[in-house]
Amino acid sequence: MRHIELLTTGGTIEKVYDEAAGTLVNRGAIVQRMIRRLRLEETEVRVREVLAKDSLHITKDERLLIVKAVRDALASSPAPAGIVVLHGTDTLCETGDLLHEILEAGGAPACPIVLTGAMRPYEMKRSDAIQNLTEAMFATSLVGPGVYVAAHGRVLKFPGVVKDRGRGTFVVA
Repeated sequence: MRHIELLTTGGTIEKVYDEAAGTLVNRGAIVQRMIRRLRLEETEVRVREVLAKDSLHITKDERLLIVKAVRDALASSPAPAGIVVLHGTDTLCETGDLLHEILEAGGAPACPIVLTGAMRPYEMKRSDAIQNLTEAMFATSLVGPGVYVAAHGRVLKFPGVVKDRGRGTFVVA
């Protein structure tokens, strides 16, 4: 049985429409709804909610909380084959660079850590949420230990990844 730790932090991928306010908001993890749509043979996914925020509002201390959550996931039993972090795309690269800086300082982490998000919420038509989640989970079985972003058919290794706002995807700087 393959084990994946999935950490949620909010971001566009998990935003839902608040009818009363007429806005998209992060209210908590909705990733279980996405996972139920996937066929994951011999794969166990454990979901842990770290934050439920738009990434533009994540503080330095909260970014360190994400690092701690990844460290805790690395130490969990059974040992994960990979860790996926759902994150808002606006500051995903800041978190990816920080994870790389801290976790790879003494060598590579024990397994791949793959960040992903979406340009459009899961609940919207033409969302890239399911595609990116699927790619991130699949990437944990293809790449070696390290910190990556998976989105739009590509997996890119940190450091040096940036969001290309014009293209609406991630690129290597």
